[in-house]
Amino acid sequence: MSPGTPTSREPFRRVRALHTTDTVTVYQAYAPALGHPAAREGRFPAAWKRDRMTWIKPSFLWMMYRCGWATKAGQETVLAIEIAREGFDRALRDACLSHYDPAQHPDRAAWQRALRASPARVQWDPERDLRLRPLPHRSLQLGLSGALSRAYADEWLVAVREVTPLARKIRALVRAGEEDAARALLPDERPYPAPEGTPGVSRVSPSIAAKA
Repeated sequence: MSPGTPTSREPFRRVRALHTTDTVTVYQAYAPALGHPAAREGRFPAAWKRDRMTWIKPSFLWMMYRCGWATKAGQETVLAIEIAREGFDRALRDACLSHYDPAQHPDRAAWQRALRASPARVQWDPERDLRLRPLPHRSLQLGLSGALSRAYADEWLVAVREVTPLARKIRALVRAGEEDAARALLPDERPYPAPEGTPGVSRVSPSIAAKA
């Protein structure tokens, strides 16, 4: 199923991503001064702040919602960042939900302790359609801090590509009413088998994950 096609059959929470046997692709948007060197060199430059939390998004359309199709100030350069699955899975296993969920934690104090101890945050936000409208199911955002942020930038990185021209082309097709053509250009985001322990994974259908 194309990621731009809404459906009631989607589970409420599921990781969907462009992935191979060894890698997974996530998206971030930066100002040109940082995004262009990263794409050119295939790695994050020294100016990339490794001591700050960074949020990565496996959903191309959620990234388009966040950066306004690469039009928002400081987010004009969209990067497709291919990283090692081993690192991505490690972050998911070590993550804590960014919000309190009584289904995941015995009480709010326990969640706050887990949040302080965790180097990663999982946030589930409404997935978006081609017109960036919210869908009933959720899409993953993964926040990395400390050692995980540094590992993401310097150890897990496999490739960095700028996809700003792709974003602009898809947006133009959507605006022209050519949604089928736009949908055909979207990355092939398939169900991703999130590792055991991923916050929110209890709401993911095991049969769906097993087919990924």
